Amino acid sequence: MVSINVWGWGLASHRALHNQYGSRHGRKKKPWIVAIIGVSVALLVACAVIGVQLYRQAKEVQEHETHALQLIGAISQDGGMSTEALSKNLPEIQQETAQAHNITHGTLWNIVSHVPFVGSDIATVQGMTKVLDDLVTQTVPAFLEIMTELQQSNLAAGDGVNLQPIIDAAEPLKQANESFQQQVRNYDALSIPNISLIRSAYDKGETQLSELANRVNALSNTFQILPTLLGDGQQRTYAIMAMTPSEMRSSGGLIGSVGELTTSNGTVHIGDFRSNGDYLPFGIGDHSTDMKRVFTDKGPLHMSFDIRDLAVFPNTADSAVAMQSVWNRTPWGQNMPLDGVIMVDPVFLQQLIAINGNVTLPDGTVLTGENTAEFLMNTVYQKYPENETDALFGVVAGQAMKSMFSHMDMGKLYKTGEMLGTMAKGRHFTMYAFDERVEQGIQAAGFTGQIPSSETNPSVGIYLTEQNPSKMGWYIKREAKIQRVNCDDGDLYHVEFMVHNTMTEEEAKSLPWYITGNNSNNTGKAMEKILFYAPQGGSISNLMQLGGKVDAVKETTIDGVDAYETYVQVNPGQIATFTFDVRVSPKATAPLTIDQTPMGWVDDGITYLDPKCDTK
Repeated sequence: MVSINVWGWGLASHRALHNQYGSRHGRKKKPWIVAIIGVSVALLVACAVIGVQLYRQAKEVQEHETHALQLIGAISQDGGMSTEALSKNLPEIQQETAQAHNITHGTLWNIVSHVPFVGSDIATVQGMTKVLDDLVTQTVPAFLEIMTELQQSNLAAGDGVNLQPIIDAAEPLKQANESFQQQVRNYDALSIPNISLIRSAYDKGETQLSELANRVNALSNTFQILPTLLGDGQQRTYAIMAMTPSEMRSSGGLIGSVGELTTSNGTVHIGDFRSNGDYLPFGIGDHSTDMKRVFTDKGPLHMSFDIRDLAVFPNTADSAVAMQSVWNRTPWGQNMPLDGVIMVDPVFLQQLIAINGNVTLPDGTVLTGENTAEFLMNTVYQKYPENETDALFGVVAGQAMKSMFSHMDMGKLYKTGEMLGTMAKGRHFTMYAFDERVEQGIQAAGFTGQIPSSETNPSVGIYLTEQNPSKMGWYIKREAKIQRVNCDDGDLYHVEFMVHNTMTEEEAKSLPWYITGNNSNNTGKAMEKILFYAPQGGSISNLMQLGGKVDAVKETTIDGVDAYETYVQVNPGQIATFTFDVRVSPKATAPLTIDQTPMGWVDDGITYLDPKCDTK
């Protein structure tokens, strides 16, 4: 018993001493390790709980925002804005965005927004929900009020338009548009997310907001100039220059016919379209020495500056001055001074027909909102004699323009206003007024085509003039890729610009010479004189060319503005690619874009690649 007790005591004493003094092998740290593991497990559990909660809330936010965007998209009907649908859906839209905003600005999200790695993406989601909520609670109601008042107005007035409701709505719509554009800028200023799920939602929201913002902006711009265009307070006469990008000129294409548009206090009269042949006896248009050097002295095709070539100028103003000089020599123009010019192409006419109804030609051919551009740019040259094509263009332009402002109502006004703004952006429709005050408003609305002139909204000007007398333009597809590669004061972009001759060798052999070219040595070849203009306050560097037969790119000055000029020949099936870097002004507030000669379709062919630098 004694031995047992002694052993028991001895063992207990040994363990006590061991625990008190520890061992040389670190066993003294064991309680701390256990504590650390315990705390780590607790943190992991807490993080897991927070993560699960955050994920659930994120899914709720996604559902609310997706539903809101779907409802916003649903207010568009047949290319127009349904005021009734907007009024009906707005309370539900506001409820969805408010719930999303409240969730993402709760305590949990505010805490996680400061956590490294994921915090930036969480902050972006918070910003996204705020923008959408502000948009539908502040901007959209103002827009709705304007549209409702117009809906209740009588916009039709005999052969024209009742201008007063449009005049009354112009300034409120301008303010609503400025608010809308600011919300989009706020969205774009958010940090681009890294987490794929959030990035996908961000990109989708950006696309839908940008599309809607562009439409509202186009409508607002049209309302600013529509009263002037329709003769508010005085009669105005415009020359309608119908051009075809089938034979490209810098601002559009060869002028096939010219009509007259006379407006007075909303009343609209469209005079007959005369073919370019009727204008040829009255000489050439006024032009500068530099324009002569670039387009006449240098070939391969030497521009004459007669009526057919008056879209060769990159600036609509120069085309207008040249048109006026020819117009004043004609018997019909001598006693009818021009107030301005309007330049339109087949894509514009196709959009007009889509709004106002089909056009039937004398031979029974029906032109629609789907086939008009292709018919006027390609089919007509295959099915009709060459001496009839310009007259057909005039018939289509005349009928389409006559229907433009007839039987006006809110739905048609919305579609027409939006369409005019969109077409002006792509140079399918441009105009110029000789009254300086009037022109300032037209230019501010973006309706006058011009070389890059804005430091805040930078663009590269790329203008093509076909050097092969042909109708090859329908087969020339252009694409561009723009990528921001450096983000500092005066961002740097890399641009790839491609000219693709899609005509096949078989088509070059089988299509009429009027399309493929009247010189057998150049059949089916795209022969393009190209001018490159840097952004206002910016520069172009490292301009290189791959593919195609090309002349060396040369620096030049045209009417006081620096530019680059080159000539490239692209055979059937070939692609010529130009690559260059663009530095924009430090004042730039919008991404770089391209102002270019219009093509035979609405799509501008521009793709924006993900930036290689942090844009925020």
